Amino acid sequence: MATERTDVQVRPGVEDDLKALTDLYNHYVRETPITFDTEPFTVEERRPWLLSHPEDGPYRLRVATDADSQEILGYATSSPYRAKPAYGTSVETTVYVAPGAGGRGVGTLLYTSLFEALAGEDLHRAYAGIAQPNEASARLHERFGFRYVGTYREVGRKFGRYWDVAWHEKPL
Repeated sequence: MATERTDVQVRPGVEDDLKALTDLYNHYVRETPITFDTEPFTVEERRPWLLSHPEDGPYRLRVATDADSQEILGYATSSPYRAKPAYGTSVETTVYVAPGAGGRGVGTLLYTSLFEALAGEDLHRAYAGIAQPNEASARLHERFGFRYVGTYREVGRKFGRYWDVAWHEKPL
């Protein structure tokens, strides 16, 4: 029996997405070491994050939705790599796919859209930190031209243990 693939649309994130995006992120906060946040966010606590990703400029938020239901299937962002001015042409990128939406190409569609949106910006490098182990994320990043540059060993503590983060970079 063939599985029917639902169409996925990708667009900029908007204010009306905030609750669903917060819920999606909080799943990863509560259930996984993929993010090193340890306490779930309220919608209002997450609002500054949303507002820091406008529709233009180097810091973007792209949202994938089911074309029929408009349910949010994931999101990708580019954010400041570090706060100091000399890092201004570097961004940190990330992708979060909703539970149950894996294997539909959502991450690929999100990164395709994000990097197309960033193409005209004054950016030199993108960086991605991947909590280990996470082979699916490593493969996604490699498909987009990221290369492994090193691992921070036991850099974060969550769920009573320490986690490594492998860093990847991509020229822009």
